[in-house]
Amino acid sequence: MTDRRSELAANLARVQERIAAACAAAGRAPGEVTLIVVTKTYPASDVRILSELGVRDVAENRDQDAAPKAAECSDLPLKWHFVGQLQTNKVRSVVGYADLVQSIDRSRLVTALSKEAVRAGREVGCLIQVALDADAGGRGERGGVAPEGIEELADLVAGSPGLRLDGLMTVAPLTGAYAGREHAAFGRLMDLSTDLRRTHPAATMVSAGMSADLEQAVAAGATHVRVGTAVLGVRPRLG
Repeated sequence: MTDRRSELAANLARVQERIAAACAAAGRAPGEVTLIVVTKTYPASDVRILSELGVRDVAENRDQDAAPKAAECSDLPLKWHFVGQLQTNKVRSVVGYADLVQSIDRSRLVTALSKEAVRAGREVGCLIQVALDADAGGRGERGGVAPEGIEELADLVAGSPGLRLDGLMTVAPLTGAYAGREHAAFGRLMDLSTDLRRTHPAATMVSAGMSADLEQAVAAGATHVRVGTAVLGVRPRLG
């Protein structure tokens, strides 16, 4: 465990240095960017070490992994983000532990989340997941709504009991006009965030950038970066 703690501490420090350097290059204060550590596939023991090292935001993308892990770590001062594509039959479970759902991309999901948040007596933060590889009216390869669909979904979230509209999220697309153009993709997301804040001024969160492209996201203006591999390492595949 001591070796694992040392490994995570060193990795975390390197990522924090990268964020600080990216902020300096962009003329931003390091405090403007929040690191969310994506702990998917890693055990609760790693989450506990990260909490001891000062991490306060963690993310998961599969409810079957996240629910027991969150329960095991319920004594820790953590904010849990759900970042994966979410099926409506998993909503009740996710509402039990997630403080934010970053993958809002359809009205049916908003309705289900609102119902369960009210039932649980919780307020759940929501980010509209923007798919920059989607055609108008369509969804992206990795989930998300086309830019043209943001306004309608945002209004629905904002008007739904138990939910709070916090902002936008994207994953750099692998196909389409923005493939391989992370900085341009994140810049587009920032423009969309500016548009959204005209009607929903409190929706200031912009979640973008991962281990490989966090610098481009910080340069574009992201408020949150989601980093897994660079902190936790590459886990060998089972089997």
